[in-house]
Amino acid sequence: MFEMRLHGRGGQGVVTAAELLSIAAFNDGLHAQAFPSFGSERTGAPVMSYCRISDHEIRTREPVNNPDAVLVIDPTLLHQIDVFSGLGPDGYAVINSSRSLSELDLGDLVSRGKAERLLTVPATDLAREYLGRPLPNIAVLGAVAALTQVVTLDSLATAIRDRFKGKVGEGNVKAASAAYELIAPASGQARKPEVVDA
Repeated sequence: MFEMRLHGRGGQGVVTAAELLSIAAFNDGLHAQAFPSFGSERTGAPVMSYCRISDHEIRTREPVNNPDAVLVIDPTLLHQIDVFSGLGPDGYAVINSSRSLSELDLGDLVSRGKAERLLTVPATDLAREYLGRPLPNIAVLGAVAALTQVVTLDSLATAIRDRFKGKVGEGNVKAASAAYELIAPASGQARKPEVVDA
């Protein structure tokens, strides 16, 4: 099973991003689960959502405490809460930022992980370019697809188009595709992570 935890703020589409990942996994013929973790938070408050992907039925329902991947939609959370809690040395991290990991003062994360699995992507810039709005959640998903290969870009594009119609859907697909293309060469198109339950 491949487990992901997404961090952002209310109104940034963190819950939608997890749902789209799970739909993309369904489109790829896998089992998936997505759910949020928030109470009565208002716009701007920290929000988490989770996504699990597996070759087999997923029976667990608890929050993801030891993720295989962490997605950070809002980089202002990096030093406010422990977004990387439970992420192991083989874990993936995708952070929405045009700055490098060292510029974000994430040397500790780099020292305990594998550099090729930790990256930043200018998702907000891509969203502005292709959507005209600073909504980075979908662009981050393109980077995740490129880095982890846990879902395909085609299945992600289908999920996006099903959720968002017309110009908004196409803009989001372009933003996700641009992030994918930006990350794919750097990741070396790493082999697809194992999603089979142990």
